[in-house]
Amino acid sequence: MSSSHPDLINERLRGCGILPTAQRVRIAGLLLAAPQHLTADQILAELRNRGEKVSKATVYNTLNLFASKGVIRQLAVDGDRAWFDSNTSPHFHFQDVDTGALTDLPPETVRFEQLPPPPAGMEYAGIELFIRLRRV
Repeated sequence: MSSSHPDLINERLRGCGILPTAQRVRIAGLLLAAPQHLTADQILAELRNRGEKVSKATVYNTLNLFASKGVIRQLAVDGDRAWFDSNTSPHFHFQDVDTGALTDLPPETVRFEQLPPPPAGMEYAGIELFIRLRRV
């Protein structure tokens, strides 16, 4: 989705039950412009670099709303910060331990031969996999 198509962004937000305010459309336009992983601080900095007047609270609240409605995925990778993933399809991640940067890893490239059985009364809802990498 291109950030230059606000009509598509409005339609996507409405389809997820979100009122597309001007600030929400700008935040979605930035995040949904490409498959990417950004922190709230990165999004805030980029919006301010573009001359947008937006508060940190607005960015955090908007990202949490988007994640709760399925527009994006919130990833808790290392406990230091949350990442917001514009790719909501099932996939896994490589993480550069030096920079924190995340790279998508298609699910078909990972094989789980045997998972432990879930506790009684429970079923699998999903699997998060982060493979941490460092330069040699």
